[in-house]
Amino acid sequence: MQNSARSATKVLIVDDHPVVLSGCRSLFASDNSVKIEEASDAKSGHRAYMARKPDVTVIDIKLPDVSGFELMRRIRKEDPHARIIMFSMNDDPAFVVRAIEMGAQGYVSKGDDPRMLVRAVRKVAAGDNFISPQLAEAVTFSGASIKANPASQMTARELEILRLLGRGDKIVEVADALEISYKTVANTTSLLKQKLGAKNHSDLIRIAVEMGLG
Repeated sequence: MQNSARSATKVLIVDDHPVVLSGCRSLFASDNSVKIEEASDAKSGHRAYMARKPDVTVIDIKLPDVSGFELMRRIRKEDPHARIIMFSMNDDPAFVVRAIEMGAQGYVSKGDDPRMLVRAVRKVAAGDNFISPQLAEAVTFSGASIKANPASQMTARELEILRLLGRGDKIVEVADALEISYKTVANTTSLLKQKLGAKNHSDLIRIAVEMGLG
């Protein structure tokens, strides 16, 4: 999206780490063409998106209430044209692929050179897609491992339920967080056990932790 000289690119950063938010502010501090907005969880991030309608939204995958994936799903439900960059410590190629499949226009690892985020924001604001070169290479050469990753077997909703179970939430708490019925979560939990070969609830939690979801 091209901006006129009068109109700054509005960028919403959704991350619960003050150091990350401060770093993002610093990255764009000298660029008057970018205006930064901030939110620290999915609920406030969704509210900020609907109120501000940013040009680009940068979302951490691990948020304290629901995940960045779930926030992206909610935003895109309201605005299918939302332009979103996932910004995460998780550089597993399977998660990069999942993010793109869900509609993200960009994916940047927090382990990348910080300037990658600046490049991503500019590219995505201009209507392009962006994956940092290192992650793009990993995706290109990790076809077999991506298919073997349990995340590739799950829907976005299943992945979110597994993540919430992995951090210790009870079924009723998962239902409340996702605003769905207890029965839906219970049924999905049973399906996840079959799909992932988990014998019990503890097995599901272990798998979620091993996947880096918890």
